[in-house]
Amino acid sequence: MNLKRVVVTGLGSLTPIGNDVAATWQSLLAGVSGASLITRFDTSNFKCKIACEVKGFNPLDHFDRKEVKKLDLFSQYGLVAADEAIRDAAIGDDADKTRIGVIWGSGNGGVFSFQEEVRQYERGGCVPRFSPFFCTRMIANICAGLISIEHGFRGPNYCTVAACASSAAAISDAFNLLRLGKADVIVAGGSEAAVVECSIGGFGSMQALSFRNDDPTTASRPFDKDRDGFVLGEGAGAMVLETLEHALSRGAKIYAELTGCGLSADAYHITASHPEGRGAYDAMRLAVEESGRALDEVDHINTHGTSTPIGDISEPKAIALLFGDHAKSISLNSTKSMTGHLLGAAGCVEAIATVLALKEGIIPPTINHFTDDPNIEPLDFTFNKARKRDIHFALCNAFGFGGHNVSLAFSRYDE
Repeated sequence: MNLKRVVVTGLGSLTPIGNDVAATWQSLLAGVSGASLITRFDTSNFKCKIACEVKGFNPLDHFDRKEVKKLDLFSQYGLVAADEAIRDAAIGDDADKTRIGVIWGSGNGGVFSFQEEVRQYERGGCVPRFSPFFCTRMIANICAGLISIEHGFRGPNYCTVAACASSAAAISDAFNLLRLGKADVIVAGGSEAAVVECSIGGFGSMQALSFRNDDPTTASRPFDKDRDGFVLGEGAGAMVLETLEHALSRGAKIYAELTGCGLSADAYHITASHPEGRGAYDAMRLAVEESGRALDEVDHINTHGTSTPIGDISEPKAIALLFGDHAKSISLNSTKSMTGHLLGAAGCVEAIATVLALKEGIIPPTINHFTDDPNIEPLDFTFNKARKRDIHFALCNAFGFGGHNVSLAFSRYDE
């Protein structure tokens, strides 16, 4: 059978550096850090006191009070980002909604709701008291359902959970369903709201977080010699994907074409990436192969680049091994240096940055670089300042605990 072509027709985001796509993009180009001291809870007894929180978000600007009580923050973020993407794509009420799906990723789901209900139970003594909305606030798949309910989308609807690769996996699944003709349009993305005590405590105990509390804005330092862990972020990213024929039939604007997706497993360790980047290598190779393009056509890679001691060594190794001499001609970056690590939402937020870099011909920087690390391959990481470049073909990498790897390949549509 002939596989359909898939294009990007709508974008939406809510991040620590901007409450919509335009604001986030401008902050990325300006090298703005979203990191600061945590305001969500008292960190007095926590070793890590910093995070990249969403700022200036008032749920009542988007939902009524009764609805807010039913929704965990991760669902609120997801609904807002999805609404922006759907408006951007100009999906009208006259669309065939049986052919529009939602695939939404989250690594943690309603972790805040889970934590609060357990606290309430402990305070309640011998009589258990739980909210009737506890389960529906907590489950990771609920945001996909909520988006479909709000917009009446009746196509494929489910959640992908692949830790920090969750929303990238959602985009990959959407790509395959659209190519096969299972839907005409799919809203894909992910959301996360994990800046809560149990997450900060848990990731902190693993030594995965940065403890640079005295200088939060420079704490996320991908590929820098003195990096000491990631900065936890929160927010959402949404992307409207559509078959090319459907987009053309309704005169939709097209940001880029999604031409390949590579998925792999490290099969190595529950948290650490493979030392030689074996899974990352396979995911990127498969994404390029599926695109039908050559390795030396890749102009840009938005790396997973978390600012962790091990991961920031293995991913560049994989790039150098896969691309050979061409690796030094690829403009790499890590937008996590600014947004922090949005966990399950990271893949889509970074895919949006990749698509805009492709469309606008400018690569956001990897900020907070002070000292080269001799253990990291000497590649072009676009340190500290955005750079203009004519981009034709780009990858976006997302890797998750458990060894889950996703690489998304985007091409300029005008080619």
